[in-house]
Amino acid sequence: MVYIPNSEQDFQEMLKTIGVDSFEDLLGSIPDVLKSDRELNLPLPLTEMEMDEEICRIASENRASNRLINFMGAGAYDHYIPKVVDFILSRSEFKTAYTPYQPEVSQGTLQAMYEFQSMICELTGMGVANASLYDGASGMAEAAMMARNISEKNRILISETVHPRYLQVLNTYAGSLELEIDILPARNYVTDLKRLSELIDSKTAAVILQSPNFYGYIESSAKAADIARNGGALFVQGFDPISLAILRAPGDYKADIVFGEGQALGNHMNFGGPYLGLFAADRKYVRKMPGRIIGATEDAQGRRGFVLTLQTREQHIRREKATSNICTNQGLNALAATVYLALLGKNGMRHVAELCTQKAHYLHDKITALNGFEKVTHEPFFKEFTVRTAIPAAEIVRQAEAAGFLAGVCKGQFYPDCKNELILAVTEKRTKEQMDKLISFLGSL
Repeated sequence: MVYIPNSEQDFQEMLKTIGVDSFEDLLGSIPDVLKSDRELNLPLPLTEMEMDEEICRIASENRASNRLINFMGAGAYDHYIPKVVDFILSRSEFKTAYTPYQPEVSQGTLQAMYEFQSMICELTGMGVANASLYDGASGMAEAAMMARNISEKNRILISETVHPRYLQVLNTYAGSLELEIDILPARNYVTDLKRLSELIDSKTAAVILQSPNFYGYIESSAKAADIARNGGALFVQGFDPISLAILRAPGDYKADIVFGEGQALGNHMNFGGPYLGLFAADRKYVRKMPGRIIGATEDAQGRRGFVLTLQTREQHIRREKATSNICTNQGLNALAATVYLALLGKNGMRHVAELCTQKAHYLHDKITALNGFEKVTHEPFFKEFTVRTAIPAAEIVRQAEAAGFLAGVCKGQFYPDCKNELILAVTEKRTKEQMDKLISFLGSL
C-alpha cells in the first residue's frame, strides 16, 4: 500500500516513522554537486479529482484528428478500423501479455504471431516474415544492416524519394556500423534509374527504394530490382501494405528484402506511435533476419503447436553473432494487423485499395484544375500525391486547420527548397462531400 501525506504534519510524521529528520536526509548518498539549490516553485498538490479536471482542461485545447477532415499522410494514415479490432485487442490475455520468455506455454500469443507472419508473406509474396519490428523506419535500417551481413559489402544506394525520417534512422545506424550511404537522385518525383545504373558498383550491398514513395508516386521497382541484381547487389523494397492489394507484390519481381509501415493495418494513428514494422525476405536469408520468427510444429502426441523457431538476439547468443539488437516485437500492433487482414480478406483489401486510389485521383484532378495549384508529375500514384502551390504550403495548412481541415503535409518541413509543395493523402474514409469542401476552400485562397 502506498501512503501519500496530505499535510506538512503528515509528512513530518512519515519522516519520523522511517527514522530521518528531513527529506534531504534521504538524499545523503547523492553528491552535492549534482543537487540543485534553486527554488522549484512547484504548485500546490492537487487531489485526484482536481488533477483529472486539470488534465481534461489541457486536453480540450488539442484539435484531435477526428474533429477535422484529415488529408494528412506522410507515413501515418487515417484508415477505417473495424470496431472488432479494438475489441479483440482489449482482451486481457492480449492487452497485458509481454514477450514470452517461456514461449511454448504461450500458445495463443505464438499462434497470433504465426498467423501475422503468414499473412505478411502472402501479402508481399516473400518466403519468410518475422514477428514484426518497431516501425517502418527501423525496418528499413534493419534491412540495410541485413544486406550488409549477407553481402559483406558496406555501400548502400538509397533513393532520395524514401521517407526522410526513415533516412535519418538509417544514418543513425550507419554511424556505428560504418555503412556508406549514397543517395540516388530523383527525376520527375521517382528514382532516376539511369543514375542507378551508373552509380551501382561491385562494392554496393543493396539498393533501397520505397514504393509508393514519400511523395506518393509508384516506383519502377521491377526495373530497379533487375539493375540491382545485374550489378551484384541485393534489392530492398519499402511498401505500403494496403497498396499491395492492387499493385505487384515485391516477391513477384524477386525483391530480396522488404520492409513497410504496418500502421495502416488496423492501428490507430496514436499521436505518431507506437507503430508496427513489417519485415520479410527471401527464404534463403532466414538466418540473417532480425527479430524473431515463429514456426508451427507437432508435439509428441501429434498435436499442432507453435514455437519460437529463430530468435538470434544478443540476449540469447554471443553478442557478435546476433543478427540485430532488436530484442522484441510489436505484438499488440501486429495482432491488430492480423485481425484487420483476417476480417477484410483479399476482396476487402482490394476494395479498400481501390477506394483510396479512385478518391485520391478525383481529389488530385480537382485540385490541379484550380488556379494556384499545379500537377508536379505525370507519374502514377496510389493514395497520396504532391501538388505545387502558388503560396507557401505551410500557410495553406495553417488556414485550412482554422477552416476544419488537415489539408496535408508541407513538403518544406522536410526539404527547405520545397516550401511551395503540398503532399495530400486520401483514404477510403474521405467522402466526396468532404473532398468537395476542401476543393472549395482551396479555390477560395
